[in-house]
Amino acid sequence: MKKFAILATMMLIVFLTACSEDQVSPNERFDEYVQQWNSLEFNGMYAMHTTETRESYGEEESTSRMEKIYQDLNVNELSVNYEALSDEEVDAAFSEGMATIPYQVEMETIAGPVVFENEATLVQEGEESEEEANWYVEWHPGFIFPELESGGEISIQTVDPERGEILDRNDMPLALNDVVYNIGIVPERLGENAEQAKEEAADLLQMSVEEINQALDASWVQPTTFVPLKEIPREDEQLLQEVVEMDGFTYQESTGRVYPAGEAAAHLTGYLRQVNAEDLEEDEEGEYSASDMIGSRGLESLYEDKLRGERGVKILALNGEEETVIAEQEVQHGEDVKLTIDINMQEKVFNSYDGDAGTSALLDPKTGETLALVSSPSFDPNELMYHSTNSLWEELQEDERQPLLNRFSATYAPGSVIKPVTAAIGMQHGTLDPQEGIEIDGLTWSNGEGWGEYEVTRVSESDGPVDLKDALVRSDNIYFAMEALEMGADALVAGLENFGFSEDIPYEYPIEASSISNDGTIEDDVLLANTSYGQGEMEMSALHLAATYTPLMNEGNMMKPVLLADEDTGQVWEESLMTAEQTDIINDALRAVVTEGTAAPAQESDFPLSGKTGTAELKLTEDDQDSGVNSWFVAYPSDDQDLVLAMMVEQTQDKESGYAVKKATELLNEIK
Repeated sequence: MKKFAILATMMLIVFLTACSEDQVSPNERFDEYVQQWNSLEFNGMYAMHTTETRESYGEEESTSRMEKIYQDLNVNELSVNYEALSDEEVDAAFSEGMATIPYQVEMETIAGPVVFENEATLVQEGEESEEEANWYVEWHPGFIFPELESGGEISIQTVDPERGEILDRNDMPLALNDVVYNIGIVPERLGENAEQAKEEAADLLQMSVEEINQALDASWVQPTTFVPLKEIPREDEQLLQEVVEMDGFTYQESTGRVYPAGEAAAHLTGYLRQVNAEDLEEDEEGEYSASDMIGSRGLESLYEDKLRGERGVKILALNGEEETVIAEQEVQHGEDVKLTIDINMQEKVFNSYDGDAGTSALLDPKTGETLALVSSPSFDPNELMYHSTNSLWEELQEDERQPLLNRFSATYAPGSVIKPVTAAIGMQHGTLDPQEGIEIDGLTWSNGEGWGEYEVTRVSESDGPVDLKDALVRSDNIYFAMEALEMGADALVAGLENFGFSEDIPYEYPIEASSISNDGTIEDDVLLANTSYGQGEMEMSALHLAATYTPLMNEGNMMKPVLLADEDTGQVWEESLMTAEQTDIINDALRAVVTEGTAAPAQESDFPLSGKTGTAELKLTEDDQDSGVNSWFVAYPSDDQDLVLAMMVEQTQDKESGYAVKKATELLNEIK
């Protein structure tokens, strides 16, 4: 009998081993389950749950819930791994019809990484002798997170970061977070004349009655609920008082973005706007929601990532009054952006335009620090944030003065203000002798054959030979055209490239690169002549133009312009563009431009000024006589040499002579 029992046991072991070899093992089955899990194939996971699990947790309660929680938590980089059973454990599992497999889950969520370990129980279902017998997973909510195993819900708590501020060199705010008034309605307080009150409020708030009714009809609104309608800055106290005097209307204080300099720095700072559908589509990391604000234009857009910070997020498991933290990411408030800009100078430069169109750059020529960067006319970013309407946008877009155009980032023909650069290139090349006089007769000159009827024109005739000083004082186009032809196109192009033309401006704010010509080359003598005095196809920005004058104050080295306060100052952008002797020659001539020449109105300055005037014709064709002119003046204090201003005023053909010079002189008197 004993021998029979032993034999029966051995036969059972052989039988079970044979069965286990023919059937899917729990390792293989769970591997399939894990693959579905890692691929987020939740339907496939549900099909592998035990019968009891499916009876206890339907698809909506199990894998559909799991899928939704993963979506809400923005789960990514999911990695589920398991510890396979040994051969002995597999045999025991077949014997018992049950297996327990340890697994580990790693994932990234909106609140940071989550890692946990758990165990999966697999149960064999179906007759062992039938092919459909297989292993199934006993799922429970602990598969989502162990903290949910005994029940509970997931809660997400967020803390919005404080946006960093934009500050000037003296920590004065250009963009700050300040108290704003959120005007709204408490429905039950609307009196008998509710419709009339809504109409009057809509008119004051530049809204429509339909927009107010839409806010009141939201599903969450109760009679006692405060329903926000519009934010206004603190400066609009009068508007606030007028609105809240009406029945039903009140306000709450909140925090909003405010731009103290208004129009004066609008193109520099930019502004905030509501996140739109396009932003959300591009937001692959899920950092924004539909109610968020995002930087639009200027520094607000350029430094969006730095300014906005990172939202604080906490993922909690709630079970009754018990809270368990699953993951937490501390809020990271935005960083401030501090500039080299002086807001007082910025406002003075902007105000000096008094409605005229144009652009200016004001630099410290020794350090390269940008003290002011102005585009006029402008817009008020506070208006766009708090009083924006379709009609306001239409007005700005249809305004012939183009207030939305950022002129300081654009390029323009410089005209004669480029002549000191041409002179420096010629002297460095060895073809321009500053002491040598050139005989020039009359007001026009042609190089003869190949020029056709084209002639270079100068403003006034010379009394005797023209040397470099005389040519700069009287702004003699013919002199510079002759010198350009003498040095040749290759030398002029190479020299201009040494001054930063045809390359990206090494500057934090995107400034359009200055161009020598449309294709960067000079293929004919007419274009060569015109380029020498800033016409032809040459274009440059006010910032770059101001920088090209810094070698005159730095022994021939051109300073790299800087905008951020934490940048290294006094960096050399291009070195040895002139010798010390050559800078003296040009400085002397530019002082004479004021005392004897085309910048005579600058003699009204309270201190000695040096500089160069320029008039850029805007003719699109040779026959076009009515496109107007832009006037330039680049100036710096002759003795202190602590500022360099490049100012351009558009369409000055109907202005008095020396209009830009007078404007710049008055401005520098106010600044110094």
